[in-house]
Amino acid sequence: MESHYAGKDFWTRAVFFVASQGQLNKAHVQYLESQLVNRADAAKRVPLENGNRPADPTLSEADRADMDVFLYNMLGMLPLLGIDAFEQSPAMTKLDMPLLSCQGKGILANGIDTPQGFVVRTGSDASFAEVPSLKEHLPNVSKVRADLIDNRVLVRDGDKFKFTQDYTFNSPSLASSVVLGRSTNGRTDWKDANGKTLKQIQADQTKG
Repeated sequence: MESHYAGKDFWTRAVFFVASQGQLNKAHVQYLESQLVNRADAAKRVPLENGNRPADPTLSEADRADMDVFLYNMLGMLPLLGIDAFEQSPAMTKLDMPLLSCQGKGILANGIDTPQGFVVRTGSDASFAEVPSLKEHLPNVSKVRADLIDNRVLVRDGDKFKFTQDYTFNSPSLASSVVLGRSTNGRTDWKDANGKTLKQIQADQTKG
């Protein structure tokens, strides 16, 4: 910890999980680290600057089952602490929600509003350029776009970007702003096949 604190400035806090004496050994910790790194790499919700890409250690079936339970409990608690680095997009086949679209000049993105966040689907477009004022007035959106490009969630496809995987955003507005490269209101920019906005859909659901 002292070495990380002295030599790395990409983190500002640490979360510790502990177990009773003798419950965790080095192989157990290596397994947990491997699983977390793999999940963070797959989710691509944050830049991954981990120097090690540990392989799974050899564990007995019983030990692996115990660590999977430990990992399950960790992943259940981390979002409550505001850490979503390991959260992956829900499987679309399991969602019974309307498909929404967001359109701009030569841009078409599809997504679904879920309890976990707004999921933009694989193959959706995103604007290659962003308005000059975005970085000044909405630096978070500009940073998210840059991180998605660095992590190859967004890859260039001619004069625009394409999403290479389903990606979950914290809000519909963040999703549409990343897609269009400008400030947007996701509740009015995401619409279903009949032109009904997400805001209208949510209002109808509340009435129902």
